[in-house]
Amino acid sequence: MTLKTICNREVLIVGKNDTVPEAARLMREHHAGDVVIVEERDGLRFPVGIVTDRDIVIELIAKEVDIHSVTVGDVMCQDIVLAKEEDDVDETIKIMRHKGIRRLPVVDQAGALVGIVTLDDLIDLIAEQLKDLAGLIARQQDLEKKYR
Repeated sequence: MTLKTICNREVLIVGKNDTVPEAARLMREHHAGDVVIVEERDGLRFPVGIVTDRDIVIELIAKEVDIHSVTVGDVMCQDIVLAKEEDDVDETIKIMRHKGIRRLPVVDQAGALVGIVTLDDLIDLIAEQLKDLAGLIARQQDLEKKYR
C-alpha cells in the first residue's frame, strides 16, 4: 500500500513570514498538531519546513520567548523529512521511527505538497487492519461451527 492511498490531502499551510500566533490559531481551529510551511512557485506549494504544537511550547513558551516577535520561519524545522506519494506505508513507518518524527509531509514527483501522513493516521490504519484480521478469525470459527 502506498501513501497516495492513505495520506490526508487537507494540509494546514502557512508561509515563512506568518506569525506563530496565526499558526497556533490555525492548528486550534482545525484540531491539528502541525502546520507545514510552504513556498509557492509556479502555482505549486513546496514544503520547506514544519512547525508543531510541541515546537511552540518547547522552543518558545517554555523559554519565555515573545511569540509575537518571531515568525514560523524562525521556529520551523528546516531539516524537513518528506515522503513521496508512491512510498510504501511499511517503509514510511520505519523511516518515521528511525527519524523520531510523527508527521511527514507527502509530495508528488515534482516535489509539490499533496498531503501529510501522521502517526495517528498510521495507527488508525493498523487498527483497521487488525479489526479485519480479528473478523476473519471470528468468521472462520462461525463457518467451522456451521459446517462441522
